[in-house]
Amino acid sequence: LCCECGQAHPLLDNHLYNFQDEVDDELICHICLQPLLQPMDTPCGHTYCFKCLENFMQEYNFCPMDRKKLSFQQCHKSSLLVRNLLDKLIVLCPFKAECQQTMQRCELEAHLQNRCPGFKKYKSELQRRKNPISKGKEDPPAKDPEVPSGGSSLVAESSGAAVVSLGTAEPGLVNPAFEETEEGENLPQRTSLVAETTTIEIHREDPEEELGMRIVGGKDTPLGNIVVQEVLRDSVIAADGRIAPGDHILEVNGVNISSVTHCQAVSFLRHPGPVLHLMVLQEKGFSNKAAQQDSTSTNREVIHVTLVKRDRSEPLGIKLIRKTDEAGIFILDLLEGGLAAKNGKLSRNDRVLSINGQDLRQGTPEAAAQIIQTTESRVNFVILRQPGVQLGEPVEDGSTSNSSSSSSNGGSPVHHRRRPDQNHYRRKSSYQKKTVAIKKEPKESLGITIGGGRDNKNKLPIYVTSVQPIGCLFRDGRIKRGDVLLSINGIDLTHLNYYEAVSALKSNAASHSVTLKALEIISLNSPEPSLDIREQGFSWSPLWITWLGLPSYLHFCQDIVLSKGNLESWGFSIVGGFEESKGNQPFFIKTIVPGTPAFRDRKLKCGDEIVAVNGVPAIGMSNSELIPMLKEQRNRVTLTVVSWPGSLV
Repeated sequence: LCCECGQAHPLLDNHLYNFQDEVDDELICHICLQPLLQPMDTPCGHTYCFKCLENFMQEYNFCPMDRKKLSFQQCHKSSLLVRNLLDKLIVLCPFKAECQQTMQRCELEAHLQNRCPGFKKYKSELQRRKNPISKGKEDPPAKDPEVPSGGSSLVAESSGAAVVSLGTAEPGLVNPAFEETEEGENLPQRTSLVAETTTIEIHREDPEEELGMRIVGGKDTPLGNIVVQEVLRDSVIAADGRIAPGDHILEVNGVNISSVTHCQAVSFLRHPGPVLHLMVLQEKGFSNKAAQQDSTSTNREVIHVTLVKRDRSEPLGIKLIRKTDEAGIFILDLLEGGLAAKNGKLSRNDRVLSINGQDLRQGTPEAAAQIIQTTESRVNFVILRQPGVQLGEPVEDGSTSNSSSSSSNGGSPVHHRRRPDQNHYRRKSSYQKKTVAIKKEPKESLGITIGGGRDNKNKLPIYVTSVQPIGCLFRDGRIKRGDVLLSINGIDLTHLNYYEAVSALKSNAASHSVTLKALEIISLNSPEPSLDIREQGFSWSPLWITWLGLPSYLHFCQDIVLSKGNLESWGFSIVGGFEESKGNQPFFIKTIVPGTPAFRDRKLKCGDEIVAVNGVPAIGMSNSELIPMLKEQRNRVTLTVVSWPGSLV
């Protein structure tokens, strides 16, 4: 049976679903006569399933409905609105005997994988058939592949997330993603959470074609790095297949973007060209490999570096990773403004041989972090460096791109001692309300197009996507692209879906006078980059960072319930929270680990903002307060999150 739809069908055919109600004919593919999957629009105005149309066009060169000449390259994905309508169709669980649940079509796969007793029973029976030796014996407790053993080292701190060593006895040093267990003594020992950097070459036939991924993060947000939130189906990135949600983009065509603002990263990634070289950091899940033999070569130099902390809690600002092809710990990056970066003697790709005399040639990132945590003042590094590696230049204080917890302190939730007048982490945005009252002819249109709506995937408020050079609003000049529409003639638009908002705007536009209330987001930090070069290639929508400036009454919160076994970890890490020098900052999901409950559920995304845990508001909490709360939830946790769509590149 297919693991996505729970039914039997050929591998290359469309998924099969049992729909609760009769589906409108407008949403039916006229090739397979089933509700559309991955809908594609033809220039002549018809819509078919992607696979149906692709198979049909391999034999014919015309539209199946009107037989007009057609090539597959002329077709394009249907609008987001149509795709959302299809995803919301209610389906029945295919395992009727054991499960009578109904859900939206887009939720079926997660239901089957995580909650359906029928599919669980099917998988168990399948496993028994594969292992007939176990018949008649009592099944041992299932051991999930990502289950950590008690006190083992798990985290390769490749990001600035709040992650810690598990074996520590210090209070508060815990991580919601990686949970210690007392029952794991007989489980295989884990070495670490493996992360590796990869250079990927993307080719585009059309140099201006969008890559087809959404990104979040930037040095002006708590996330720090640029993180892939989503890869769009049938896009250039999806066709390549090597980049996945959660990957961190470090370089674009040789330019380091690991410490640039969100807008700058968008500009780099939207730059046209036939070939794009991306360096990405990818977390691969937990590794069981035994440490490999030290392969120190004679053409490397050994360097001694001493860093002096002002107190025990001060982080060094170093990102450490563990490579899959070489034993030991390596420096991935030095955080701008951090102690190590200002010292200027450590460099990227340095291998850490020892810290304070403790041998780390076969060590792990969290072992290094624990040593640094417990050191009061002087931290002595012995590192191995390839000849020719350039040292980083010391930088001025106050320009870091990491969160309140860095890899150099094992992710302990401590406060940075930095000047409070810096604008990093929480992008400073404000908004201004405006009321636009205009007189018009009854037949004169408003002349705007809109996007969003509470039926949208991300439950967005209604916003202006364009102001056309015809119509009364263009003439008036006060309503601009990107403005959030609050009301028209007293009718509240903030809770309407797209169709309801269109109807309200059209009906009120027929009057002699129109009063619009809107919200304009004003950036005080970095302006949105000029995107005119590729404006035609993008259906315009606000950048991810713009949504962060909205007032909370326009946020649409949703509850995500995660469940796990006693031996499992939740599988995510967080950044943000209250700091004395910066005040309240939102908590963001930074990492979702492959193979964990958060990963399998598929609802939580990198860049999601955590508003509450089990109904307890997170606002005002620090890392050291929120993380233990997550740690205490043994088998079930409800996260209230706000999910804004990442910027499309």
